[in-house]
Amino acid sequence: MTADDDHVLLRTEGRSGLLTLNRPQALNALTPAMVRRVDEALTAWEHDPAVESVVLTGAGPRGLCAGGDIRAIYEDARAGGGASAAFWRDEYRLNARIARYPKPYVALMDGIVMGGGVGLSAHGSVRIVTERSRIAMPETGIGFVPDVGGTYLLALAPGELGTHLALTGARIGAADALLCGLADHFVPAADLPRLLDDLAAHPVHEALRRHVRQPPPGELPALREWIDDCYAAGTAEEIVARLRGHGAPAAQTAADTLLTKSPTAVKVTLAALRLARRPGPLERVLEREYRISCAALASPDLIEGIRAQVVDKDRTPRWSPATLAEVTDADVARWFAPPATGELHLTADPQEVPW
Repeated sequence: MTADDDHVLLRTEGRSGLLTLNRPQALNALTPAMVRRVDEALTAWEHDPAVESVVLTGAGPRGLCAGGDIRAIYEDARAGGGASAAFWRDEYRLNARIARYPKPYVALMDGIVMGGGVGLSAHGSVRIVTERSRIAMPETGIGFVPDVGGTYLLALAPGELGTHLALTGARIGAADALLCGLADHFVPAADLPRLLDDLAAHPVHEALRRHVRQPPPGELPALREWIDDCYAAGTAEEIVARLRGHGAPAAQTAADTLLTKSPTAVKVTLAALRLARRPGPLERVLEREYRISCAALASPDLIEGIRAQVVDKDRTPRWSPATLAEVTDADVARWFAPPATGELHLTADPQEVPW
């Protein structure tokens, strides 16, 4: 076993194939080798009659997965971006595969689950959250756009909840993840070891019945009125104006938060979410997200955002353009153009993106 293999631990327990992301010092951030190893395991277990379900967990006490290794993306973007495009190609194919996997795919979304961690878990057929779950797509804060099928998932959330989460990068807990359709069941964190034992011994539906409970109340239901009104506006500028004009203190906080994000990423995210609401499969959305992700590699905001948040940690990114008003429709449209690396063809009959 190589060092890269150690970053995804594989074993079978009774009926279950267990995948454990094992980079706890990096909050199990994904590398290209980890994506390949997960895919290889899914291939092996798909054709193994002894494995009735696949279970995804994360090593360490902090969470399942914080996303992709954005330091590596930062260095690659500075060098030209070829490695990141190849990583996303493999990652998005894996996301689509998880969504279509023929056996139960059980994701334990305990602790922090962000970005690529959402892609590995929220497309699964059985998604478990706990009172420790903190789920987010925070990409606009680093000059990026929700990917790994994130725009697809958030577009399906009730009302404008997905728009709020995508533009602000807000973290949500268990009940709100259930409300938004990002999870299926709540299990108390203390019950997870027993749930794993029962998944090894019983069919998935029987194991779940022993452990599923009602989650503590969430926060989003009380915010729906202003979220649905403000985020239904036609443009990002209008969204901010509605948030500013609303009397709820939380709406003012959302406006303040949104205005700290990359203006270009905010506008591209809004466009991508609205396109994702159109009828069509996950694969088509992933194809579009691949275009967007490759375009981000050529954007100054991705490098600057990662520098400010992760490398220098000064939390003061200098976005270019610096304001929403300076980002034109033409600027947004360029993010949807076919990449020089070639398209990501996941559907049998890809439909041209209307940009």
